[in-house]
Amino acid sequence: MTRETFQAQLKDLQQQILRMGSLVEEAIANSVAALKLQDTVLAQKIIDEDDIIDDFYAKIEDQCLKLIATQQPMAKDLRKIITGLKIIGDLERMADHAVDISKIALQISHEPLIKPLIDIPRMSEYAQKMVKHCLDAYVKEDTNLANSVGLDDDLVDHLHRQIFRELLTYMMEDPRTIKQATHLLFVSRYLERIADRATNIGEAVIYLVTGDRTDINN
Repeated sequence: MTRETFQAQLKDLQQQILRMGSLVEEAIANSVAALKLQDTVLAQKIIDEDDIIDDFYAKIEDQCLKLIATQQPMAKDLRKIITGLKIIGDLERMADHAVDISKIALQISHEPLIKPLIDIPRMSEYAQKMVKHCLDAYVKEDTNLANSVGLDDDLVDHLHRQIFRELLTYMMEDPRTIKQATHLLFVSRYLERIADRATNIGEAVIYLVTGDRTDINN
């Protein structure tokens, strides 16, 4: 294989990862929309279509392993492939959390929401922004953009703590809210984990560019 062909395959790998990332962003957005709107059709659609994201993961993983086995890449080329494997692992877990949120949306769809959902959709927006920015950083090999993801992660963590305190108050004041409030706490936790996964991708991008392992939350 020529150097030009190898670089073209690396470029194709990148494009496949971006397509997977786009599907994951959509799944995150739709899962919270399904919860907020109590839309069971949308919630079920996210659950059913998770197989598509899983297929992307399997195909991209196979693509990465074949490139390593056949090309024996060195230095930055090897880091590009390792970073690709890292990114798809985090994206796949994000999609699983979107499915978890959709399942909760189905579970509580038959009962009135104990409160209007404001902070959970805000968490979702920040998480989606983080996914977009870390993937943009991956494409552009932009360490500054990768580092900026950590700032949004702080905002997500703040909202998670705020939601926890608020829902705890609901549960203490009215035990009838405990079941749904617990479900909503899980949703907040899943979104916080999605944000953490985006942070992982930001750190992987910095590793790709510099070869250094770093914690962008410090």
